Amino acid sequence: MADLLNAFAIAGKAFFGFQAIFFALLAIGINVHFGYTGLLNFGQIAFAMLGGFGIAISVSQWGLPFWVGVLVGVLAAVVLALLLGLPTLRLRADYLAIVTIATAEGLRLVFRSVSATPVTGGTRGLSAFNRDFIALAPWDTARRYDLLGTTWSGGELWVCTVGWILVALCSLLVWALMRSPWGRVVKAIREDEDAVRSLGKNVYAYKMQALVLGGIFGAFGGMVYAVGTGSAIPDQYQNANTFLAYAALILGGAARVLGPVIGSMLLLFILQFADTGLRSLIANGVIPSELLSSTDVAQLRYVLVGIGLMLLLVFRPQGIFGDRREVMLDAR
Repeated sequence: MADLLNAFAIAGKAFFGFQAIFFALLAIGINVHFGYTGLLNFGQIAFAMLGGFGIAISVSQWGLPFWVGVLVGVLAAVVLALLLGLPTLRLRADYLAIVTIATAEGLRLVFRSVSATPVTGGTRGLSAFNRDFIALAPWDTARRYDLLGTTWSGGELWVCTVGWILVALCSLLVWALMRSPWGRVVKAIREDEDAVRSLGKNVYAYKMQALVLGGIFGAFGGMVYAVGTGSAIPDQYQNANTFLAYAALILGGAARVLGPVIGSMLLLFILQFADTGLRSLIANGVIPSELLSSTDVAQLRYVLVGIGLMLLLVFRPQGIFGDRREVMLDAR
């Protein structure tokens, strides 16, 4: 029982941790793309990688201030969105999906290549670029704090505080935009872009704007992840993270402002609780080691989450907060 309570406490830390912030920002961007506009972006992690490496390269390689690195990451995300959107947004949704997933994997391979090592650090990545940011914390970053039954460093608390403020601001921006005429147009594009075009709206421009905005949110997520881990390694930004962000969006509910946020928090809680809980059950002999070993837990937790998502899609496809009408659409 004590082990399960400990697993619950550790999962509670993941519920509020910087990884939940990372997936929340990725999912908010995907919500703008897919949930509101109907764009299939399967390469959201590419924007996150540019955000994280924008800070890492600017600070550790070019000697620029931290906040200049933030600007570099945002500008890199905007450029990538333009490069992806210009040739594909006039075509069917599957072209954007193919291009984005290929670009994300291609960028990761380029960043970890030998030729890019002088700039990106290759497979080892870059580190020691978040000191200026951590130094801004109004409390002792070297001290350990007891919260939610677990211990947090001062640096972790600072990253999470700023990260959740950023999530709140991004969510507020999305809420305001979707209540504006711009938001009504992009939601109409999701439903029937031909009808929107017949009314004289530049559908291509609205799609591009949505792609850029969602990409910037993804870049912010990559920045939080890089600052939280204190390192930027290309293999941290794999395509699987994009699909986990989609899982968080589906869990919380697409086309809902708080859907991706709550979904990300619950997803991280479930993953961490399954991992820690199963390991404690194996250690105590409740689950025989012959049936399940500790090395299998990391894979099994994703299987359990996958089964849960399948059941969710069968019985409640709109997610926790979603509306069934919002997901009954054809992506554009």
